[in-house]
Amino acid sequence: MQSSGVLIELSMLNVILNIFSVVPIQYYIIVSAALFSIGVLGVLFRRNAIIIFMSVEMMLNAVNLLLVAFSVYHNDANGQVFVFFVMAVAAAEVAVGLAILVTIFKNLHSIDIDELKNLKW
Repeated sequence: MQSSGVLIELSMLNVILNIFSVVPIQYYIIVSAALFSIGVLGVLFRRNAIIIFMSVEMMLNAVNLLLVAFSVYHNDANGQVFVFFVMAVAAAEVAVGLAILVTIFKNLHSIDIDELKNLKW
């Protein structure tokens, strides 16, 4: 019974590897570059702090997509392990960033980035 579960997992792994082999690596690079560019534009042109955090997360996910794609392309798991650590750091960054935003909102009743200039000494 246990061997059939292993065979199902191996067949699913083969399907995933076949998908990565059918789609060329250039497509992953293009999608990742587009996601990263949208994230950069969001950080540069938006004034809402939550949207800026979402844009930073989008940039991190674009890098994660490339790391996984190259990891599968080169049959090396180091990129996927690195993605795991990047996601852990991103989760911690979101927790700390949202805590700071809640504190700022309590004091200023706004999360507009332009109003944070008043926090200078």
